[in-house]
Amino acid sequence: MSNHDQEREQIKAERHQQRQQKVKEAVDAKVAAATEERGVLMVITGNGKGKSTAGFGTVTRAVGHGKKAAVVQFIKGGWDCGERNLLQQVGVPFVVMNTGFTWETQNREKDMAACEQTWLPAEKMLADPSIDLVLLDELTYMVAYHYLDLERVLTALKNRPAHQHVVITGRGCHRAIIELADTVSEVQSVKHAFEAGVKAQAGFDY
Repeated sequence: MSNHDQEREQIKAERHQQRQQKVKEAVDAKVAAATEERGVLMVITGNGKGKSTAGFGTVTRAVGHGKKAAVVQFIKGGWDCGERNLLQQVGVPFVVMNTGFTWETQNREKDMAACEQTWLPAEKMLADPSIDLVLLDELTYMVAYHYLDLERVLTALKNRPAHQHVVITGRGCHRAIIELADTVSEVQSVKHAFEAGVKAQAGFDY
């Protein structure tokens, strides 16, 4: 490499270092400014795959730090669930809508009754100061289909213990819940194996 080329590489390296230093300073400033410690309401929504998986990942993280977590499952309750199989073994309580969701019969009254039976213990969890994290898996559908009163959900979320984290998953999250949330992630679908005829498989999809 010629001296000229070496000088150019040195200049590029110095400019890169300067840019990275500015990025580091900006990140450090944000970290220093984030001093408040309180419960966070997180929403994971969108049409892509992985929303519940991300929610369960947060539950696992909490348990790994010795925190107490609880899970409420809407819609998928009738399915086998690998996360539930594992987390129940380490003491994570689950409330499950065991009737599942009546896609076949479209029985609104049955769905509403099952939703109510599932939401009542969820409300108690959201009022329990001993619980550090509550996952409300697929809650968004219950609000979207008017099986749960929106104000009732918002009240429970607003009045929960100050330190308690909540994760809500599901498509089409109501804008009022999004506005209340501290963190909102939207999972978008680019491709899905199901569309190519690949069935849902244990250990990967559930």
